[in-house]
Formats: sequence, structure tokens, C-alpha cells
Amino acid sequence: MNYKMIVLDLDDTLLRDDHTISPRTLKALINAQEAGVKVVLASGRPTFAMTHIAKELELEKYGSYILSFNGATIVNCATNEPIFSSTLTPETVHELYHISKQEKAWIHTYTGDEIVTEAHNEYTDIESVITGMKIVKVDSFVDAIQQPVVKVLMMEDPEKLVMVEKKLQEQLKGKLSVMRSKPFFLEFTEAGVDKGTSLHHLIQQLGIQQEEVIAIGDSYNDLAMITFAGLGVAMGNAHDDIKQIADFVTDTNMNDGVAKVVEAFILDKLAAI
Repeated sequence: MNYKMIVLDLDDTLLRDDHTISPRTLKALINAQEAGVKVVLASGRPTFAMTHIAKELELEKYGSYILSFNGATIVNCATNEPIFSSTLTPETVHELYHISKQEKAWIHTYTGDEIVTEAHNEYTDIESVITGMKIVKVDSFVDAIQQPVVKVLMMEDPEKLVMVEKKLQEQLKGKLSVMRSKPFFLEFTEAGVDKGTSLHHLIQQLGIQQEEVIAIGDSYNDLAMITFAGLGVAMGNAHDDIKQIADFVTDTNMNDGVAKVVEAFILDKLAAI
């Protein structure tokens, strides 16, 4: 198979534990783009928190893409314009706020390039460090959110959040997409929006076939794109249940797992032609 697109989760997949890209991985992805392969960064992160990685990979030069907010936004890096966007109404966000109170979970969302929360907590602090986004503490979350937002997060201890996830997936079925991106992050987007459905939307616009796509990830919010892609790859550091549904398991994020996939399934095949 001649693969035409590679889709990459960021944290614990493309990025090492210090949030950097290894030289080997960077070289492999640049070489793949030079050969005409589109690179798509697919993350739960806001777009703002992905642009510096896109620049490092030269996605603008090669006309590649950012798929942010777990698929709720797709940006063409060559034009810096969104080609797809999904939002939650203020009323939906307010409902999620009240649910978070019932479940005794922390909650935050995003406006512009800022994280909005009613109360400081360790999990929102982690999100701020990961994304580089400023935290804005408001007196009333409901009063502060009067315009549509792309995504909402609830956060708590992982063991508790597993139970909250199962409960809310059933309670909000058909209304919202509910998935964990990290053990302590439970993410909410518009119903039917995930990395898989957004990837489908993107390849239709580009004329790329499903079987021509490689998708690599490590966590539960990567499941949709891993199962959608022609070659779904789990990282060596992925959860065991992610590995079980993947077509291939590569090395870890600390051992050039992404580079090894690009080399084996794209670059080596091109060199043999």
C-alpha cells in the first residue's frame, strides 16, 4: 500500500515525555512530506497549543493539517484557515457545569487562547503547562460562558473519572461525544465529533482513500481514528486495550515509535521503488 497520509496524536505519541520531537522522528516526517505524504496532527489540545509543533514539522510548507480539540476543528496549515469547526452552545456548557457539580468533578473550557475555570485545581494547572495557555479564573463559570465553545473538560482522579465517564456516556448518548484523552481528562464535544469522523471529513476533501491513511495514537480518544485508518497503529506505551484493537503496535514514544512506522511503511517502500 502506498500511504498518502499519516495522522499523529501528540502527547505520549509524537512527543517524548519532555514534549519534544526526537531528531529521528522529525527527519522522518519531513522526508515523508517531501515525498508528498500529508501529515496531520490530531490531538485533544486546542489549536493554539499545536501551532508551534506544526511549525517545527513545517506543515505550512507542505500543505498539511491540524486536527485539534479531538476533531472539533480542522485547520489547513498552508492557509491557517479552518476547514471544519464544531461548537457547543452556551446552554450545553451550562448543563455540563451543573453535571460537574453533581459528580464533584472539576471543569474548564476555552475562550480564545485562554483556559476558563471557576476554581483553580491541579488538573487545570497540568493543562496549562501542556498547552502553554493562560488560566483565567472567573467568579461564575455560567456567567462567563455566553458564547459557543469548542470543547469542555471535566477532571478528577482517574479511578473516579472512569465511573463518571461510563455514567455520562450513557446519560448524554446522542447529544455529546464523551471520551477520555488522559486518565484524568474527560472531554466533551458535539455528538458525532471525534478524531475518526473528522479524519473522514478531511480525506473526502483531499480525495484520499481510507486505506491510504496511517493513524498512530496511545489513548482512548485515539480509538476512533485508529479503527478508521487503513493502518491503525498503537504506541508501545499505549493502554493494552488500545493495542488490542490496533493493526500494528510500534515502539514507545521514548524510543522513536512514530519514526519507526514512517520509515517502515512509507520511506523504505518509497526507496525501493
